[in-house]
Amino acid sequence: MFGKRTNVNDTGARGQKSIASVNGVRSAGPMQAAEPREQVAAAKPAEPVKSDEYFVTKGIIFNALIEAIDLAQLSKLDVENAREEIRDIVNEIISIKNVVMSIAEQEDLLDDICNDVLGYGPLEPLLARDDIADIMVNGAYKTYIEVGGKIQLTNVRFRDNAQLMNICQRIVSQVGRRVDDASPICDARLFDGSRVNVIAPPLAIDGPALTIRKFKKDKLTLDQLIRFGAISIEGGEVLKIIGRVRCNVLISGGTGSGKTTLLNCLTNYIDTDERVITCEDAAELQLQQPHVVRLETRPPNLEGQGAITMRELVKNCLRMRPERIIVGEVRGPEAFDLLQAMNTGHDGSMGTLHANSPREALARLESMITMGGFTLPAKTIRDMIVSSVDIIIQAMRLRDGSRRITHITEVVGTEGEVVTMQDLFVYDILGEDANGKLMGRQRSTGVTRPRFLERARYYGEEDRLVAALEAAHVTEDI
Repeated sequence: MFGKRTNVNDTGARGQKSIASVNGVRSAGPMQAAEPREQVAAAKPAEPVKSDEYFVTKGIIFNALIEAIDLAQLSKLDVENAREEIRDIVNEIISIKNVVMSIAEQEDLLDDICNDVLGYGPLEPLLARDDIADIMVNGAYKTYIEVGGKIQLTNVRFRDNAQLMNICQRIVSQVGRRVDDASPICDARLFDGSRVNVIAPPLAIDGPALTIRKFKKDKLTLDQLIRFGAISIEGGEVLKIIGRVRCNVLISGGTGSGKTTLLNCLTNYIDTDERVITCEDAAELQLQQPHVVRLETRPPNLEGQGAITMRELVKNCLRMRPERIIVGEVRGPEAFDLLQAMNTGHDGSMGTLHANSPREALARLESMITMGGFTLPAKTIRDMIVSSVDIIIQAMRLRDGSRRITHITEVVGTEGEVVTMQDLFVYDILGEDANGKLMGRQRSTGVTRPRFLERARYYGEEDRLVAALEAAHVTEDI
């Protein structure tokens, strides 16, 4: 117990303590960084929405807790011991103030207050669940989640928009960013790499909008994607070889289609002795190689100065002796610098972009270069794309929520001013079952001697590549 802890009835001595209101959203200190996600118990099933009376009671008890506890001492404890200390004091407050509630209600209250002080408040149970892909908070009273590719409304709510905003500020401040009236849009990340976006009033009319793209604790692999049916066995084997033999790869797809997950899977086949540099707006890639340098863009400061853009990061990569450059998402003029890197000895570089097909991905790449102010003829840009990009992998989230790799496409060359490509694998939708799940298959197009065969031969992977492509072709014939 704390030596400086006061009696719960002695409210005067602690009345001036620096802490954020009844919502408990101010960080309790250094222990916040001690992997809070790992310390939270498995989430409980959805419960009824808590009443306004519950939040009033919680506010009274929370205020008494803040007046009774020594936050400086609390910050020195690990998360589990801090939770036990808070629970002891809250139980004492409930007893002294004669608060009438059932044992189940008291346990809920204890968990809520611990989450408010030590974590991210009402978000904690959702963050603890490993089956959730996205958390979408639309103001204080509506929170949606995505499970199995489908969006569901939850019973999670915040006390008010002030509590939600304070939690948003806590999240972004931990990675050196800010969100307020002057800077109402912010990209950030949690300690586990989960991507966070916040858009605050006045831009968000109905209260702060918080979106969290969660990462699974157990990282997906290509073998798991094969088991899930996202790609065929032969297609997965080809992707492993593509990652191994240093093909330059673009992963294309819509929002939530699994581009970043697929990029993480491909990087597992990078040799451990290669120097890899990643560039991202909010660091979320989770590479397992030992020699990785992670770079992240920086927004402007209060004076509007000091911003570091993605293009500046990619350009700086070239001075860092990279062997591979990984760009989390290509969305602007950095496309030109990435192509230059791919074309000047940095084979095996990879990136993702938003597009609905391999052909559209190349068109977007060209338009990003043009919009970046580069006054180059269209043919010159297309020639640069052809000489730089080897493979385009198309990911898609289907209407039943499942994710599939729909194309593995090779960039072949140009005919006149048109870029020519050939599909190695294509996913065909064949129908749907009685439960509304789409049925389909990934078929080989019959190409068994792709353009990157020579590269595979150089890395000793020619036989594996040919065997995989021929096996897929034989399966298709059957």
